[in-house]
Formats: sequence, structure tokens, C-alpha cells
Amino acid sequence: MDASRAQDLPSVTVTSFDQHDPAFIADPYTAFAAMRAQGGVHWHEEMGVAVAVSHAAASAVLKHRSLGRIWTDAKPVERFTSFNLLHRNSLLENEPPTHSRLRRLVAAAFGRGHVERLRPWIAELADRLVDELVAKIASEGQADLLSHVAAPLPVEVIAELLGVPAQDRALLQPWSNAIVKMYEYDLAEDKQAAAEHASTEFVAYLRDLIALRRASPGDDLVSDLVAVTDTDGAKLTEDELVATAVLLLMAGHEATVNVIGNGVQALMNHPHEWRRLVNDHSLLPTAVEELIRYDSPLQLFERTATAPVTIAGFEVEPGRKIAALLGAAARDPEVFTDPDRFDITRNPNPHLGFGMGIHYCLGAPLARIEVQAALSSLARKLPNATLAATPRRRAEFVIRGLHDLPLTSD
Repeated sequence: MDASRAQDLPSVTVTSFDQHDPAFIADPYTAFAAMRAQGGVHWHEEMGVAVAVSHAAASAVLKHRSLGRIWTDAKPVERFTSFNLLHRNSLLENEPPTHSRLRRLVAAAFGRGHVERLRPWIAELADRLVDELVAKIASEGQADLLSHVAAPLPVEVIAELLGVPAQDRALLQPWSNAIVKMYEYDLAEDKQAAAEHASTEFVAYLRDLIALRRASPGDDLVSDLVAVTDTDGAKLTEDELVATAVLLLMAGHEATVNVIGNGVQALMNHPHEWRRLVNDHSLLPTAVEELIRYDSPLQLFERTATAPVTIAGFEVEPGRKIAALLGAAARDPEVFTDPDRFDITRNPNPHLGFGMGIHYCLGAPLARIEVQAALSSLARKLPNATLAATPRRRAEFVIRGLHDLPLTSD
């Protein structure tokens, strides 16, 4: 930070973390607690962004109307044509009035009963995937929860929601995995190129799917997004339709995979809580919320100031960024009793895992159904599950997850 910038922040204790340090990736919560003890907001020099670490400060970042999602194209723009198109037209990356129009149209399409229509189908899918996991454990002694259940479940759900034909669904997860790498800091150039390549292929695929649904509507969300109109007769543009579909996949897939993966790891590391869930399925709703809180799949969410804003004594000038550290907020002792304790009966549980304010996650009800279905199936079909080996954690910080989660059964 330059001297003039440092003089602007005399009251802020500059405490940092190395987002590339494997020890920090393994346990970011110790560092977050140390930062929280020194103040609600800190400047992170390497990332070039202020970070809110208390629940109150993170909530203020998410709710403040002068802190918005102001999209800035990835540069050089000629290298990221498709990636920028997806985000420039995204519900998540716009503020009112564009955000209001997009959310109204997308919510209207969602509101046609798609989530409830899928509820029994999701339960059947989860049972089928867990049956395959159980069979693999029976034949080989162990199996990976991520590859058999956590990863395919949300991809199949989003594909069914969007009306992606069965033969094309294997394309979706690799595209999503490549694109979301761009949300990390200091990403290597080869991974940046992979993100743009995946974006280009995804855009082309969705243009074809949209054309198909225009000609032959079905009982799916893409058909409804094509048809939905606003009160003034306006529709989503094709670029907005493409961006909406990609957002639903990336947000729905990445978050759900990692809630299930991180959450089941927590359950295996706390066998008493696992036994409670196995013996009492009425605890499923509160268990889902605790899985989201305890080891957040999305650790950081940025905002940009559109006017001068002060958060926990930290002044954010127009055009500068501040991020809510959702994982830090989820362990704040001012809000959560004994916050480092994993408790599937925790209630109330005001975590920020789905955001707050106008950008609150539109797909939250669907995500909850998916995670609950996976936990229900595991508790019924694999009640004696234990870890077969130490899971390997992914190296990324912003999107927190595992490479694998090998399970066995006693």
C-alpha cells in the first residue's frame, strides 16, 4: 500500500493472511479469529481489497446500498470476450435498475413451480447416487463421496432444471470448474486461458439450447426464461439468458458440491453429531444450516463502493473494493455461541452463506433441498460411514472445497 493510502487508514490494524499458504487453506478460521480480535475490517495488501471479518461488518458490506456488484471486465478484454460477456450480463454482477429487472424476470420464471416439481426427483436421484456409493464401498472397501454423490448431484439437478439433454450433461461440470477458477486471486495464465475457453464453449452451447427452446418449448427453466416478460413487455436478451443459465450452474453446482463435501467431512470428524443425525432425521434442516455455517463453501464475496462508505470504522472510497469474509463472519462469537463447535441442532443460525440484501441467493431453496436429500440418503443407507483416508483439500481460498472424500463403512 502506498504512503498516501496508508495515511487514509490510521485506525486500521493491518493484519493479513497468505491465501496461498497450505496451512491457512487447511484452517483459515484461526487466522480469521486473530483478525476479528483486532477489528471488524482490515486491508489485505496482496489481494488489494479490504476484508470484513466480523459478522456485523460482513453483513453491512452485503446490505449497504452504496456497496454494489460493479462488474469490471477481465483484462485484456480481447482475451476474455466470452468470460466478460457472461458476467457483464449476469444478475449477480449488476445493480438496480438492471439488477431489479433481471431478478424480477428470473424470479418469475423460477416461480412457476420448478423447485417443488424437482423435489421428489432430487430425493430419488440422491438415493440412486448413494446406492452406487454403497455398492462401490462393498466391492472395493472405500469410495469417494465427491465423485459418486457430491459432484454429480447438483450438476444433474441444474441440468434437469435447465432442460439440458442427458447426453450433454457431462459437459457442464468441467466448464463450471474451469470458469470459477477466475474468481481466485493471482491465477496462473494457463488457468485464465482455460476459463475463457470453457466460457466460449458454454456460450455457444447455450445459444443452441436457447434456439431449440424457442422453437420447441419444454417443461424447463430455459423455456420459461425465454417466454417470461416484464410488466412493460420486456424480455431477457439472449446474452442475459446465457448469463443466467451459466450463473445458475456455477452458483448451484460449486456451492452444493462443497457444502456436501465440507459438511460430510465435518460430520465424519464429529462422529457424535453424525450419530445424532442417523438416529433422528428430524434434525436434517438444522444440520444443513450448520454445514453451510461451519465450513463455508464461499469464503469471500466482493463489493465496490459507489459512494463514500464507512464499515466498522474503515473508510471505503468510491471505486474501491471491500469483501465480506463469509467464513470469518460464520465464526463470530458475538453472534454464534461457541462458534468453533460443530452442532447440527444450532438454532438460530444466522450464517451469511447465501448472502444478504438484494443479491441474496435466488437458488437457496433448491440448494437446501439438494443438501438435505444427500444427507438423508447417506444417513439411511450408510449409517456407519467413516473416513477411509484423509481428504485432500483444494488449494483455492475463495471457493473452499475438497478434491476427494474417501468413505468406508464399519
